[in-house]
Amino acid sequence: MQGDDALKEKFFKLIKSETASYLFFGVMTTAVNYLSFLLFLRILGYDYILTVNTISFVFAVTFAYITNKIFVFHSKSRSPKVLAKEILSFLSARLLSYFFEQLGLYLCVDVMHLEKYSFLGVDGALISKVALSFAVVLLNWAVSKFFIFKGNR
Repeated sequence: MQGDDALKEKFFKLIKSETASYLFFGVMTTAVNYLSFLLFLRILGYDYILTVNTISFVFAVTFAYITNKIFVFHSKSRSPKVLAKEILSFLSARLLSYFFEQLGLYLCVDVMHLEKYSFLGVDGALISKVALSFAVVLLNWAVSKFFIFKGNR
C-alpha cells in the first residue's frame, strides 16, 4: 500500500508540473483545432481550406489562452492592464504561428495538391496540418513560457 501511495504522489506531482500540463492542454488544444478543422472541412470543402483553418484557429486559440493562463503557467493577475498585455501578446504569438501554418497549408494543398493523396487512409491535407503543428507547438511553448506568462505568476 505504501508503494501505491508513493506512486500516486509521483503521478500527481507530474500532472501538476508545468511541462505535463502544457503537454496535456496542448493535446486538448490540438483536439479542438483538428476536430473543428475536420468538421468545417466537411461542411465547406477544400475550396475553403484557408477559411476552415481560420475557424479552427479561433476555437483553438481561445481554448489555449484560457487553459495556459489558468492551468499551465498559473498566471494569477486579473488586472485589466495585465490581462490586456497577456491577451495581446498571446494572440500576436499565435497569429505568427497561424500565418506559418496558413502558408504551409497553402503550399501543401493549393500548390502541391497533397489533398489528392492519402497515407493509411489519412487525407493528405490533414497529414500536412499535423506536420506543420509540430513546429507550431514548439514555437508557441517557448513564446508563452519565456515572454507572455513569465512575470505573472
